[in-house]
Amino acid sequence: MFLLAQYSYRNLWVRRLTTILTAGGMGLVVFVFAAELMLAHGLEKALVSTGRDDNAVFIRRSAEAEVQSIVEREQATILESQPEIAVDQHGQKMVAREVVVLISITKLSTQSAANVTVRGINPEISYALRPQVQLVAGRQFRPGASEIMIGKNLAERFAIGGLGQSLTFGMRQWTIVGIMEAGGSGFDSEIWADVDLLMGAFRRPVYSSVICRMTNPAHFPELKQRVLQDPRLTVEAWRETAYYAAQSQIMARFIRILGLALTIIFSLGAVIGAMVTMYAAVANRIIEIGTLRALGFGRRAILSTFLLESVFLGLLGGAVGLFAASFMNRFTISTLNWQTFSELSFRFTLSWQIALNAMLFAAGMGLIGGMLPAFQASRLSIVDTLRSGQ
Repeated sequence: MFLLAQYSYRNLWVRRLTTILTAGGMGLVVFVFAAELMLAHGLEKALVSTGRDDNAVFIRRSAEAEVQSIVEREQATILESQPEIAVDQHGQKMVAREVVVLISITKLSTQSAANVTVRGINPEISYALRPQVQLVAGRQFRPGASEIMIGKNLAERFAIGGLGQSLTFGMRQWTIVGIMEAGGSGFDSEIWADVDLLMGAFRRPVYSSVICRMTNPAHFPELKQRVLQDPRLTVEAWRETAYYAAQSQIMARFIRILGLALTIIFSLGAVIGAMVTMYAAVANRIIEIGTLRALGFGRRAILSTFLLESVFLGLLGGAVGLFAASFMNRFTISTLNWQTFSELSFRFTLSWQIALNAMLFAAGMGLIGGMLPAFQASRLSIVDTLRSGQ
């Protein structure tokens, strides 16, 4: 088998120009396939990394996102009394009432308006609940002051301005005092302000959500069941990671379906190209096939040889396409999150699962493209192949 593999590899090297052209076409398909998987994975990673497994989020039962949710003050008080909520070193419960609203800001790239999430937070607790959020410039806003912090992605992609600049929304002028970074999570695309001031600016008497840190994440099922059974409450509990993962499902599914459709269309051309290349290889090596048969290699060995050569061709194209796709990690894109109707920035993200799937896809294209030529080569008789050389 090693001898046949070496023979297949040598033939690809001998036909370098044909190999490069065919592998290049297959590499383009693998690039598209890997890029759409990286895009969907980047979206999911950005949102899932926004949450923590030991945090719980309470939103209205019929709501799909915080921006659609309503939590009455009385219900928020009941939720704050749940026994699963942790306390900090000062004995204060780690639970925060928050409000989420959308405002429209102009994007620098298109000069068109897009929705941006503004989150009203409790500065004493909310920072502790999201330790992944770090200041990269300026300072935190002061409680009770018309000051805001903006995510790094917003600062780079929207006409917001920098530190010390003002932004007007909710019939109030807000001063930018800090720029925050959250490791590529959804918080990088948000604006944070004091929750009480934000509610007053938008004349909103209710909260969007209640966030808490649990003493033990394993007790979440008991917390969720108790909240559902309490007749005074109309909210449901989510693990924060599960909540943000659900935010990515619709968009990630759309990206995968669209990418899969494009990949199938492109792959048909790549498979046909590989098939033509392998038919040409069979036609040019009829005498070699006859010689191999005369040396004792059976039809199955000839079939395996040409299939192996075609798979090698596909893997070479896969390596080229995956190498090109790996550079997409450098790019950040911004799109509309269909769950929250707000702008979300995230990166193309490559993982070993995506790399493995891309290489398997490339090998599959090579295998399918080489099947018919390989069967044709295996059916050639020794007498006909040797006679063709006369």
